[in-house]
Amino acid sequence: MATIELKNIRKSFGPVDVIKGVDIHIDDGEFAVFVGPSGCGKSTLLRLIAGLESINSGEFLLDGKTMNEIAPDKRGIAMVFQSYALYPHMTVAQNIGFSLELKKVPKETIRREVEEVAEKLQLSDLLDRRPAALSGGQRQRVAIGRAIIKKPSVILFDEPLSNLDASLRVQMRAELQRLHQELSATVIYVTHDQVEAMTMADRIVVLKDGEVAQCAPPIELYKKPANTFVGTFIGSPRMNLLPATINRSSGSAVEARVDNGWVFKLPENLTAADGDRVQVGVRPEHLRLSDQPGAITTDVSVVERLGVETYLTLGSSEEPIIARVDGDVTARIGDQVHLSVDERACHLFDATGKSINYN
Repeated sequence: MATIELKNIRKSFGPVDVIKGVDIHIDDGEFAVFVGPSGCGKSTLLRLIAGLESINSGEFLLDGKTMNEIAPDKRGIAMVFQSYALYPHMTVAQNIGFSLELKKVPKETIRREVEEVAEKLQLSDLLDRRPAALSGGQRQRVAIGRAIIKKPSVILFDEPLSNLDASLRVQMRAELQRLHQELSATVIYVTHDQVEAMTMADRIVVLKDGEVAQCAPPIELYKKPANTFVGTFIGSPRMNLLPATINRSSGSAVEARVDNGWVFKLPENLTAADGDRVQVGVRPEHLRLSDQPGAITTDVSVVERLGVETYLTLGSSEEPIIARVDGDVTARIGDQVHLSVDERACHLFDATGKSINYN
């Protein structure tokens, strides 16, 4: 068992509040990802769990036991750092087995367990090499091997793939998911990359300014963002936010009249009053080129062709709107295009950025 619970955790460095009352529950065996922009407190929160920083107030529970005052090496937690922190004078085998050597584990046992870990991580042919002779991905696997040989109940990853190139990051993401399934350990993974978070996590904790903006499975964050911050942070390209006013004067219909002239039909059970200022959230993939009556007309200002899909930047440079369309569209800069919107997939937020519900 390795269930983690954080209760009203706070951390300050001098007068600066970095973690501002965080509550998080992570189930046994779950792959949880802390994600957010630089400075949101995600790495600090990870270090509090590891015991590398002290908690000012609140309670950290591991399987129901308070861990606030427990030394890092007594917590049963292993951590993989962004900088691999390998010993340059040691071989791969020595790096992986060093923690067991410190515990005076018999050499034969160390050798056997190092070989088992190396096989899992495809390092068996590299055990006699030193870190300088390894690629970035190989060094990362050695750092992971050094963590998992301890057989920890919890493994913490602090942006472990940020030093790798794009193709290697994709490969390592798949390897980490496979490894998680084999080990059945509880994993907390920190990243600023929402693509990593969406593709790897069972649960994502989105952090902003030391607070939890939303905690939910990936698809829930995508479909039901709690606020504009989560809505624009999760999803690539980011969600379009269109300032609008609620209009209930057209009989039983409810409309959001966007400042740029667009009009969206909304469900009647919307909890917003006539005249309320709102923001309509439209993801780029829910905008489609259309020749149907009532289509929205706008101009193309930027075209980004990516092969299977194309991103069109529409409207003025002050309030651009992104549409994700088929890769073979013929639209060019300066062209006038017509768009339809999947209104059922639109999101609505109030003036403070909080999601508006339906009755």
